[in-house]
Amino acid sequence: MQHAEAWPDPVSHIIRTAPDAPVLYFSPDRLQATAQDFRGGFPGLVTYAVKANPGEEVLANLVAAGIGAFDVASPAEMHAVRAVSARAVLHYHNPVRSPAEVDEAVRLGVRAWSVDCAREFAKLAARVPVGAEMSVRLALPVPGAAYDFGAKFGLAPEEAADLLREVAARGYTPSLTFHPGTQCADPGAWGAYIGAAAEVAARAGVRLARLNVGGGFASHRTGAAPDLGAIFAHIGAEVARHFPDAPPALVCEPGRAMVAEAVSLGLRVKAIRAGGAVFLNDGVYGGLTEIRDIGAPDRIRVIAPDGTERHGAPVERVVFGPTCDSIDRLPDPLPLPGDMEEGDHLLIDGMGAYTRSLSTGFNGYGLRDVVTVARL
Repeated sequence: MQHAEAWPDPVSHIIRTAPDAPVLYFSPDRLQATAQDFRGGFPGLVTYAVKANPGEEVLANLVAAGIGAFDVASPAEMHAVRAVSARAVLHYHNPVRSPAEVDEAVRLGVRAWSVDCAREFAKLAARVPVGAEMSVRLALPVPGAAYDFGAKFGLAPEEAADLLREVAARGYTPSLTFHPGTQCADPGAWGAYIGAAAEVAARAGVRLARLNVGGGFASHRTGAAPDLGAIFAHIGAEVARHFPDAPPALVCEPGRAMVAEAVSLGLRVKAIRAGGAVFLNDGVYGGLTEIRDIGAPDRIRVIAPDGTERHGAPVERVVFGPTCDSIDRLPDPLPLPGDMEEGDHLLIDGMGAYTRSLSTGFNGYGLRDVVTVARL
């Protein structure tokens, strides 16, 4: 879904417009290529976790690339998908919902649900038609991610087996789901979960219809790019090993790894203090929020107003955002070129995930502008 008005690249836009507000530079071609990589490499159904970036341009380009199923966490995300595709399959895998949210999801045609609590299952069973897919969410103390979701969602194996048995007994299509944790690059995390899933299914005496191996696939933030192909291969091998007779169909729900590479975040240097501290036009209340939790990326270019790239020796600089709150600063100094000047622009690659989703608009700042580019 390339737009006719697309700029050639972010630097061309910087030279011509000198944007004073933060800009999300979006490449439809890069997003569609990533979608094709997932569809060609993962041994099952690829869905997209809308929470990572619910932008209409993102969802529309994923549909154009052949993504036909979406993992949604709220009715608002369901409506966002429906705005670009009336036929898209919706998986509602946020395991905690109000009765009103369940009713709206049923009305919008949600096909698959997750559950990790007997009381939540009772809530669903009162409203969701029998026969719908119901995935019990499993949680394990598995390392390998920037942070895991097990403290909030999921059941230990024995409890998961009990609930899976109840799901099947009530006439729902029994499945299992898990999430290895965000920014996970270790194939072994998926392997550990797959082995546990097989044990849970055997303990419950239930044949799984599907196994959802979650999201968590790491994006390229620092160093070498994660080897997603190795993870896909390991998932396939472990499913074959642990489910030799009746392997379940596989589903994944990438968010970060699907959309991150399709966007570069463009920022402007507002001020440089005598001590070297830098003030940018975006910070931890905006697109840099996640840096507090998973660290800063090192894929940063500094561009002068005339489009040339700064290559001065790196200087460790304290980085502040634009708001009047003193905690609007990055937790650690960033190495930035020593010849950087006020009015320069930072281009941070791989920033398509969670930048816009988490931007607050505090003090009137935040991410609003999306500029389509042919390449990043």
